[in-house]
Amino acid sequence: MNKVILMGRLTRDPEVRYSSGAAPVAVANYTLAVNRRFKREGEPDADFINCVAFGKVGEFAEKYLKKGLLISIVGRLQVRSWDDQEGKKRYTTEVIVEEHYFAESKTAFESSKSSSEPKPAPAPQSKAVENGFYPIDESIEDEDLPF
Repeated sequence: MNKVILMGRLTRDPEVRYSSGAAPVAVANYTLAVNRRFKREGEPDADFINCVAFGKVGEFAEKYLKKGLLISIVGRLQVRSWDDQEGKKRYTTEVIVEEHYFAESKTAFESSKSSSEPKPAPAPQSKAVENGFYPIDESIEDEDLPF
């Protein structure tokens, strides 16, 4: 079985290219910084994992993923080899991404970004349902709750 599940932060915006041919396919490349669970003195505290997403998954990466965003991915490990210009055999290991998941809220991501970046004005709050959630009424006292 070849299944990889990782959670980490993007070290840069995904680099997306499209294949040539009758039906171009998106190919997104990015690096995920995954924190290590245990750290020995003098060792780095994160691993930097190369990730590749093809097709619709690559298009999703291009549209929604940005540097610093905490995401979770599901995919498979792949090892490729090639001969370099000097004739030496080279290898690379990467995760072929099959699924992306956001691992933090949009507001948490935006608040973690540099304060020097301009932030869009917040949308006016309405009592309508937004993204399937109702806004919280802060005026309710604990004594008024039925539980």
